Amino acid sequence: MNYDDIINHPHHVSTKHPQMPMLNRAAQFAPFAALTGYHAAIEEAARPTQQKPELEEYDYERLNQILMLLMERNNESPTLTISYFQADARKDGGSFEHITAQLKRIDEVNHQLILNNGMSIPLADIIDIVEERGE
Repeated sequence: MNYDDIINHPHHVSTKHPQMPMLNRAAQFAPFAALTGYHAAIEEAARPTQQKPELEEYDYERLNQILMLLMERNNESPTLTISYFQADARKDGGSFEHITAQLKRIDEVNHQLILNNGMSIPLADIIDIVEERGE
């Protein structure tokens, strides 16, 4: 095809319709995401989690002994490093966390350690407790 009949003519500008702003003109060429959220779902599925460990009978006994000693010394507010399992809110599994804080009290009714920083840790999720001794 030869476009000689229109090649040297000026660009037509409508007198009835206002011109579209440049930003809106560019938007019509933006990529189209047919599967909205698909990329985020793939990333979430690929995010690694760990499984909660099953403690041995010996480990449960040792943790119970530590908790009994802490209940006896509850008014001292010892500083503890607690290793615990944090369940993932969005998928199966979770992660291992560690925190060092002062013990406020042991909530025997709700089975939780309450720390001075306001955090509470379910006793069933605790893997290890170590008392930090000042030198």
